Amino acid sequence: MKQLSLLLMVFCFLLPVSAQNDIDIESYDMEILVSQISGVREPTVIGDFIIFTAPVTSRHVGIAFDFENFRQIHSMQKLVSHDPDGKALDSVYFYILPLPKNINQISYRLIVDGLWTVDPINPNSSYNSKIGAQLSVVYITQPEDTTTHQNENGFVRFTYKGEPGQQIRLGGTFTNWDSYIYNMIETRPGLYEISIPLLAGTYYYTFYNGITSFIDEDNPNRAYTKDGRIASVIEVH
Repeated sequence: MKQLSLLLMVFCFLLPVSAQNDIDIESYDMEILVSQISGVREPTVIGDFIIFTAPVTSRHVGIAFDFENFRQIHSMQKLVSHDPDGKALDSVYFYILPLPKNINQISYRLIVDGLWTVDPINPNSSYNSKIGAQLSVVYITQPEDTTTHQNENGFVRFTYKGEPGQQIRLGGTFTNWDSYIYNMIETRPGLYEISIPLLAGTYYYTFYNGITSFIDEDNPNRAYTKDGRIASVIEVH
C-alpha cells in the first residue's frame, strides 16, 4: 500500500500542473463566478462554467479531467472570506472550468497532496474500467424539472425562480430556521438552486431575500409553522 501511494505521488509530480489564471476567463466573469462561492459544495454548473470546490484541509488540491486524458493537473486556488472588520472567517479551495464544447458530462479526479481520489462532495461517480478507477462525474445538461424535488441520490434540490441578480437564501426546520447557512446559486438568469442531503422525514422551508421570507410558489404543499407563519413543505422518503 505504501509503495502504491508513493508511485501515485511520483506520477502526480511528473504531470504538468496548470494554475487557474492560465484559463481564459475574463476578469468580469471571474468576479461574478467567485462571488457565487460560499463554501464547499458539489460541482455547480453556472452558465458556461463549472465551479469545483474542496475543503482547505490539505496543502494542495489539484483536479484532472477525462477530456484531457488526465494528463494535466489543474491547481485549485484558495478563497478566503472576511468579516466587515477584515478578519478571516473561512476558506475554501476552488477551480472554475469553462465548459468544453459538445460534451454532456465530465469525469474527473481530485489530487489531494499527491494522492488521486474521487470528490467526496460530489454524490455522482462511476467506475472506469479502462483506467481501473472510480471517477467523479458532472452532468452538463440542465435538468428539465426546475421545481423543488428529491433526487435519486438522496439529495433534495431546492429551486426558486425570480428576478436575476438577487441573493436568495434557504432556511427551514433542517436549519432551525437559520437562513444564513444555505446561500442559493443562480445557475441561470433568475433560477436559483441548491442541493442538500436530508434524511427521511417532513420538512418546512421558506426562501429569503434580505429580511423578507416567502414560500415556494411552485410547491403546492404548505402548512403553518408553530409561530403562525406559512411555510412550504417537502416529504423526503
